[in-house]
Amino acid sequence: MSDKKGLSDKVKGAVSKAAGEAKDQVGNAKNDRSMQRDGKKDKTQGDIQRGIGNLKDK
Repeated sequence: MSDKKGLSDKVKGAVSKAAGEAKDQVGNAKNDRSMQRDGKKDKTQGDIQRGIGNLKDK
């Protein structure tokens, strides 16, 4: 069980990053800088959360 203690954070991070990428791309297509900014923030949040999951696994 200890092998999976960071799995939840990794999954949440991947979902946040994917959602952020989608927002970023839609914002780019619509020329909506606010949406792009939100998307980049979500991608960064996802990267951080995935990193936390990796640290928990060590």
